Amino acid sequence: MSEHIRPRIAIYGTGSVGGYIGGRLHEQARVTYIGRRRIIDAMRLNGLTWSDLQGHRCRIAPKTLDLNLDPFAAAKAHLVLVTVKSSATESVARELAGVIAPGVPVISFQNGLHNTDALRAALPKHVVLAGMVPFNVLQRGPGAFHQGSSGELMVEAHPALTPFLPLFAAAGLPLRPRQDMPAVQAAKLLLNLNNAVNALSDLPLKQELSQRCWRRCLALAQREALQVFATAGIRPARLTPMPTDWLPRLLELPDACFKRIASRLLAIDPLARSSMWEDLEAGRPTEVDAINGEVVRLAAHHAMQAPVNARLASLMHDAEHARRPWNGSQLLDELRSAH
Repeated sequence: MSEHIRPRIAIYGTGSVGGYIGGRLHEQARVTYIGRRRIIDAMRLNGLTWSDLQGHRCRIAPKTLDLNLDPFAAAKAHLVLVTVKSSATESVARELAGVIAPGVPVISFQNGLHNTDALRAALPKHVVLAGMVPFNVLQRGPGAFHQGSSGELMVEAHPALTPFLPLFAAAGLPLRPRQDMPAVQAAKLLLNLNNAVNALSDLPLKQELSQRCWRRCLALAQREALQVFATAGIRPARLTPMPTDWLPRLLELPDACFKRIASRLLAIDPLARSSMWEDLEAGRPTEVDAINGEVVRLAAHHAMQAPVNARLASLMHDAEHARRPWNGSQLLDELRSAH
């Protein structure tokens, strides 16, 4: 496709997810990367490398990347993908409101349940759509982004997406339009409850999920969240081969049974870790308040308590200041005591 007719896509929040998606789209669109100096400087020096579970790998030279620290770089975008952490959503929304042209669609590829609402409030003249990234992305080095698990990008169905669907498909990242994104986001939140468990375990995801004691910790958090969702009238979508409300029981199975029944859940790169683990390693604040904390807030709104998720959030905040070693049995005892 010639350069002058390729659409412009701005990635606002070039981190692990934004860097990977942008790299995959690089040959199909004119991608503008907007991010923090740490990431942008690393890409200016090293370029961008993306890789995936299937063994695909591509390196993009620094001189071909449109790298920016200034949000005004999004001014000419035909599509904006927001991939910042939830805590930055409101400030990013205000910045975009003064930059992007009216009518330009915006997709929130973020964790949590309320980022799309915050973007819509600040961008009333734009189509703002909820999106969901099902796979894990790990930074394997400066400017190197690896997809460590599988799944299709999902996004709220809307006619504004039509021109971009072939582009994402050609990039190997097909967008799956959904009419039930609130249910999809609730289901993703359930899966993301493992982020804190994984960070506290200090283990790769595959190793952590292969051990029953860690899975039982996740099962406690998920079962509690499902009870809160039921009271709130939220029915999570089915994102796995098994019905969503069966997940805690599946996680509690003995290791041999779990490995046999849940082989797809363990189809993860051996080096993959959760984004919360990555944040702790880098000394950055985590998104625990937008994940486990969301369960706690929703419970309080319905005059309930969510002590397991509250304890996980508290332990993560402690770890942000000083990490301590946990084994699976210790954390399980801690969460059972809270429960």
